Amino acid sequence: MTLRPGGTDAPDTPAGTRSPLITLAAVAVALAAVAGAATLGGDAGAAASAADAERAPVERSTLVCPQPGTAESAATRYTAFTPGGAGDAEGASGLSPLTEHTPGAGFDPDEDSDADGGGDEDADEDSDADGDTGEDEDADGDEESGDDASETDADDRLLAGDLPGVPVTDTVDGPDAPALAGTADGALAPGWTVQQTTLVRDAADGRGLLGTACQRPDTAFWFAGASSAEDRADYVHLTNPDDGATVVDIDLFGPEGRLAPIVEEGITVPGGTTVRVRLTTLTEATEDALGVHVVARTGRIGAQIQAVDTAEGADWLAPVTAPDGPVVLPGIPADAESVRLVAFTPGESDITARIGFAGPTSTITPADNETVHLRAGMVESVALDTVVQGEAGSLVLTPEGGTTGPIVAALLVTREEDGEREFAFLPATAPITEQSTAAGNVPGNAELILTAAGEDDAEVEITTSAGDEGGEATTDTLTVPAGTTVAWAPESAEDIEGRYALTVRRTGGGMLHAARVLTEDRDDVPMFTVQTLPDDLSSVSVPRTSPDLGVLGR
Repeated sequence: MTLRPGGTDAPDTPAGTRSPLITLAAVAVALAAVAGAATLGGDAGAAASAADAERAPVERSTLVCPQPGTAESAATRYTAFTPGGAGDAEGASGLSPLTEHTPGAGFDPDEDSDADGGGDEDADEDSDADGDTGEDEDADGDEESGDDASETDADDRLLAGDLPGVPVTDTVDGPDAPALAGTADGALAPGWTVQQTTLVRDAADGRGLLGTACQRPDTAFWFAGASSAEDRADYVHLTNPDDGATVVDIDLFGPEGRLAPIVEEGITVPGGTTVRVRLTTLTEATEDALGVHVVARTGRIGAQIQAVDTAEGADWLAPVTAPDGPVVLPGIPADAESVRLVAFTPGESDITARIGFAGPTSTITPADNETVHLRAGMVESVALDTVVQGEAGSLVLTPEGGTTGPIVAALLVTREEDGEREFAFLPATAPITEQSTAAGNVPGNAELILTAAGEDDAEVEITTSAGDEGGEATTDTLTVPAGTTVAWAPESAEDIEGRYALTVRRTGGGMLHAARVLTEDRDDVPMFTVQTLPDDLSSVSVPRTSPDLGVLGR
C-alpha cells in the first residue's frame, strides 16, 4: 500500500476560544426572526417548533484516526464500515494520510491567516449547543463547516468505499502508518465507523493490542486515566483535518488539582497535520493518574491519548462521551485480573457517587467500595479488584446526597496469564439511543458487553455483517434485563471470512450502554482492547417549517 502525506465544554473557556453556544444561539435567533417574519399575519400554527422536528439521516460525516505509533514491530489493521439500510442511495467514503508535525519545527503561525482564528469561521458550528461530540454531520447534504485538508481525489484515498453493509479493510506494517482524516457522504455517511487496531509484538516497543475507533473532530475533550509516571510513556495525539491551523491548550489535573504547566503557551497544529505531545513535556509532576482537558482555540481537532507501560503493555485512551451522572463505564471482561477507577469532577462542587457493578444477574455494590468522593478538580484513583468475580460487567457511578455535576471517569483494566499482563481503558460513555457499530472484528476474538443500567429492560437487535472476504449478514435479537449486563458473541462468526462489523440497535425499552472487547493471545500474552460504543449519531433532528417558507415539509 502506498501512503501519501496529505467532548464536553470546558468549565473555563480559554482566551481566544469561540463558544459553540454563542454561535448556535446567533443562528437560532436569525432563524427565529426569519420564521417570525414569514408568518406575520398568517396562521401561527404553521410556524416551526421543536415539537415538529423529525429525524433524518446525516448526509456527511468526518472522521480522524490518530497516528498508530512508531514501533518497528507494529502491524496496523483498519476496517471501515457503514451499516446498510440506505436502499439504492449513492455515496462514497475514504480517508487520506496526514503529515506528522513536530511542535515548533518549520511553521510560523503568523504566516497562516487561520492560526489566530481568522479561518474556519464556522468549523465549530457543527457541535451541539449542549457540548455533544457528534452532530457535525449535515442532514440536508450541504458540506460541513471547515475545509477538510484530507479531501483529495478518490484515487488518493485509503479505505475507499461506495456500498453500505460491506466492510473495507487495509493493513500497514511497520512504523510508517500515518494519521488519517476523511469523509463519507450520501448513503455512506449514516453510522460510518472506522476501527484502527495495532498489534505490537516486541516488548521493547511497548507490546500489546492497541485499538481505537476513529473519532469525529470536535472543539474540546476530557480524559481520565493518563499518567506521567516513570514507567509510562503517554502521548496526546492532536489531529487537525482542516486547512487552517489551530492552537490547542492542554490542562493536566492530579490528586491536588490542576498541575502547574512547564510553559503556558498553546500547541500549534497546522492544517492537515498531526502532532504528538508527551505528557512529561507539559509538567514536572510525576503522577500515576491524571485527568486531561484538551481544547482547540479555533476550528476542530481529534484528540486521543496513547499510553505505553514498560511492564503492562499499551493501548489507546479515548475521551469520555457522557460526563453527567449516572455515569456508565461498560466493557469489563469476565477474565479481568484487576480494575482501577480514575475519576474527577471538573465542576465547582464536590460529588459523592455510589459505585455499582452491573453483572449478569443484578447490580451490586463492591465490598469496601460503596462510594467514591470526588473533590472538585482533584483526581481520585481507586482499586476496585473486588468487582472482579469472573463475570463480565459494567461500572455505574450514581451521584447521591443531592450532589450533581460532571464526572470524568475511566477504568484501567488488566488481564494476566502466567505473569504476562496487558491493560485496556474503559472511558465513561454515552448510551445508545438508536444504533452504534463496532468494526474490525475477527471471528472468535470479539465479544459485545451490553448493559441496561436503568430501571427498564433494553430490547436489542444486533446485525453481524459479512466479512471483507466472504460470508452472510445475520441479525439476532435479545433482551438485556434492567440492572444487568449481557456478554454476547455471534454464533455466525464461524462462517464469516475476514473482518466483520457488529451493529447494535436499541429497538425499545430502557437505557442501553455497550462496549466491544477484542482479544488476541500472542506469545503467551493475553492481549486485548476495549472500545466503548456511544450512539453513532447517524440521524439528526430536522425541524419542520412553515409551508410559506417552502423548506423541508417532510
